[in-house]
Amino acid sequence: MAALQSASRVETFQTESRETLSPVAKLAALHGEAQDTARLANLLGRSVYAATAFAVMGLATFTLGGNGMLEGLTWAVFVSVAVVAIALAYRRTIRKPFERAALKSFSQDLNAILVFSGFAWGAGAFLALPATAGMGILIAFTAGAGAVIALLLREQESAFLFLAPTAALASFACVLRPMTGGALDASVVLIACSAVAGAVAWASHARTNEGGIVELAGFPQA
Repeated sequence: MAALQSASRVETFQTESRETLSPVAKLAALHGEAQDTARLANLLGRSVYAATAFAVMGLATFTLGGNGMLEGLTWAVFVSVAVVAIALAYRRTIRKPFERAALKSFSQDLNAILVFSGFAWGAGAFLALPATAGMGILIAFTAGAGAVIALLLREQESAFLFLAPTAALASFACVLRPMTGGALDASVVLIACSAVAGAVAWASHARTNEGGIVELAGFPQA
C-alpha cells in the first residue's frame, strides 16, 4: 500500500512538473518564432539596400571597366535582371511584411536570386573587366562586392550564396582569359573571398551569442 501511495505521489509530481514546464516551453517556442520572424523581416527590409548597391556597383564597373561594349552590355543585362528580380520579390512580400509564410517564401526566393547574382557578378571578370586588370581591382571586384552585400544583408547564408559563385567565376577568369597575374591572381581572389566569408561567419556567430530580437531594418520602430 505504501509503495502504491509513493508511486502515486511520484506520478502526481511528474504531472505537475509537466504542467509547470509546458507554459515555459510554449513561451520559449514563441520567443524563437518571434526571433526568426524578425530576422526574416530584417532581411526583407535590407534587400532593397542590397539591390541598390548591386545596381550602383554594376554601373560603376560598366562605366570604368574598359572592356568591349558588347561584352559590357551583355553583363549589364545579367546584373539588371538580378536587381529587378530582388525588387519584384520585395514588392510582392512588402504587402504582408509580418506574415511568416510570406517572409519564408521571400527568403527562399532571395537565396535563389543571390546565387544567380553571384554568377552574374562573377561573369563580369570575363565580360566587364579588362584582361589587364590589376590584383587590387580584382580583389575589390570580388571580395569588395561580397563584403558590401554581406554588410547590407547581415545574413550568413545569403552572403555565402553570392560570394561563392563570384569567387569561382572570377578565379576561373584569371586563369582562362588569362588575366595579367594568371594563377597568382586567382589564388589571391580566392584567399580574399575566403577572408570575407570567415569574417561573415564570425559576425554571424557573435550576433547569435548576443541573442535578442534584431532591429527591423526598413520598418518604423516603436
